[in-house]
Amino acid sequence: ALIQMCDQWLQDMDEGKINGVVFLDICKAFDSVNHEILLEKLKTQFGIHDIELKWFQSYLRNRKQVCSVNDQTFSARTIICGIPQGSILGPLLFLLYINDMPDILERTTPCLYADDTQISSSSHDYDTLIDNLNMDLSSIHKWLAKNKLKYHRKKNKSHVYWIYA
Repeated sequence: ALIQMCDQWLQDMDEGKINGVVFLDICKAFDSVNHEILLEKLKTQFGIHDIELKWFQSYLRNRKQVCSVNDQTFSARTIICGIPQGSILGPLLFLLYINDMPDILERTTPCLYADDTQISSSSHDYDTLIDNLNMDLSSIHKWLAKNKLKYHRKKNKSHVYWIYA
């Protein structure tokens, strides 16, 4: 994905365009996945039904977590959201959870990898470029809220690349 992004930016710069890119980091991405939303997406977007859907329900629900601090172990608590980190299914389930995010983007090109998302756009005009990025950032903000996710404002980065002629 990184090579593809860089190739596109270089091609755009060869055409005299300005490139803008925004790197978004989702807060506690794996821990924030809403089980009900994920299960609904598995059903409606990926056609998972019946026994397979029940398997995913069983995998996600009624998980317990124990916290230990300074040799004191607290009672187990039921986890009500999130997907297991370090599991083989964790990254896949997260990507399935955010798979519909690109559908809301009208003016930028997304690149999704794990819990990081990057959107980019190019234009011959700086103001158009900024408008494109801002419009889709607004859409992403709404999508994140609808899907009960948030992004790190301080970890997000934006860059503009161009070549002087």
